[in-house]
Amino acid sequence: MATDTVHRRRRRSSFSSSLRSLVRGTHSFSVIPSIRLCENETSTTVDPSYIISLIRQLLPRDVEKPDVSKSPSSVKETMVMQAHTDLCSNGDMIKGYIENFQHLPVDKKGSSFTNGDDGTHQEFGDEERAGIPEHTGDSEIKDPWEDSGCILWDLSANKSHAEFMVDNFLLDVLLASLLVSRSLRVTEICLGIIGNLACHDDLGRRIVSKSGLIETVVQQLFLDDSTCLSETFRLLTAGLQGNKFASWAEALLPDQVLLRVLWIIGNTLNTVLLGKSTDFLLTIVSNQEVSTILLQPLVELGLPNLIAGLLASELSKLEDETKLERFSVLDSILGLVEALSATDNYSKVIISNEELLPLICALLKLPEKIEVANSCVSAIVILANLLVDEQHIASKFSQDFSFLQGLLEILPLVSEDPQSRSAFWCIMARLLGEVQEDDISISALQQFASLFANKSHLIEEDIESHPMEDLDESPSIPEGHNATAIFLRRLASILKKWVSVKSAIPEKGVADSNEDNESKIQRLLHYCCKYVRLK
Repeated sequence: MATDTVHRRRRRSSFSSSLRSLVRGTHSFSVIPSIRLCENETSTTVDPSYIISLIRQLLPRDVEKPDVSKSPSSVKETMVMQAHTDLCSNGDMIKGYIENFQHLPVDKKGSSFTNGDDGTHQEFGDEERAGIPEHTGDSEIKDPWEDSGCILWDLSANKSHAEFMVDNFLLDVLLASLLVSRSLRVTEICLGIIGNLACHDDLGRRIVSKSGLIETVVQQLFLDDSTCLSETFRLLTAGLQGNKFASWAEALLPDQVLLRVLWIIGNTLNTVLLGKSTDFLLTIVSNQEVSTILLQPLVELGLPNLIAGLLASELSKLEDETKLERFSVLDSILGLVEALSATDNYSKVIISNEELLPLICALLKLPEKIEVANSCVSAIVILANLLVDEQHIASKFSQDFSFLQGLLEILPLVSEDPQSRSAFWCIMARLLGEVQEDDISISALQQFASLFANKSHLIEEDIESHPMEDLDESPSIPEGHNATAIFLRRLASILKKWVSVKSAIPEKGVADSNEDNESKIQRLLHYCCKYVRLK
């Protein structure tokens, strides 16, 4: 039956699978030498020796006056500085240097990190709370490490450049920097570069095969800096979307890691971080193989309650004109619920949360829907999917006239998207299927007739823009058309009942009755009958 189909839209996540080079903060770039245009003039080729020189610049060396007597990390830092001093151009020496210290312990905790530029500590989400830039410091002071790192970050978006970098031990160098650096900016750039590398399928395998790298990336989730966390989630998302997703998923499986993920998403005030982290969850839910590993543990640790809390928070901000950027966050959250509703056996998770469904319905009842159009479309698909497995909820809303009005007002927003439009008509067919016109009150009949008559132009415009001939309920007719036919047939029966009832009672006994309204009702009834051949 048409209304029993789960709806899955192709969503465009705010995380794009296309390659991106992300450079944060104010930064003056050096002119890159030895660049020549390719024949097609759409890409550039960089002198390989220049790339190698940039990689050398990234060797960890951010500690002054090391004292080998202080700690294991100091020993490691001393080794780094000495190795850098003696470094020659031989690639084997770079690799050997990395292997000498990459497994030594380092006491690296988010709470003890400082920004390498000015030495100040950035608490989780402080950038937004305090209204200060993500990275502060004297913009005139140029850091060679940052300069080189940002250039490599840009170049890593190009597949051939990225492969050359990895061939020349860039992963080893980045892993070393992540292990010993106390600079949040260094950590952010390292994660950003690896995030770009992870977008190239072939390099994704090499990232996974680099001993200790995945575990080190996952540990960055325990930092308290929103920019580093944003890049960590972007990298994890790319890893889960790649062909080596299982290795990333298994590294994320421990409860303390998943609890940390949920805590970050539930507590950050940073919209960029919230967007990247919800994209991460969306990747888990949308990939069947990944969700098999991670989704159930996340649900058991409180994912439904987290989503409900986020949705309630974002809906409460809709009337605040100073927070218009939050619309994209709302879209991400609804996209996550949409994916969850289309996942086998998880619609019950949404229904079991007492807050989620009322929140989704509250969104659909909003009088102004243009600015939240994408979210409303997601809400339509969510509701259609829930009705497939949880048919009893239709009875709760079949006579909620403000809800029905809200649904009808969304019709123009879904009219051009086949999946969303199909979901809309499936909902309407299901809801009107719950209405027994012979058993409801005269007042309810009148409300049904008046509501649909006043919104009849929306119904007619949609149907006329999607021509259909002799609609019936044949299985050979596409799903959306079938649901539309069911809806029109049910609506015609309700309108016919109202017309017959009204003619049998005095006009003064009918509240708010007027000729114009009755004319609209008669016109709509005729329109429905014309399409479904009702006599």
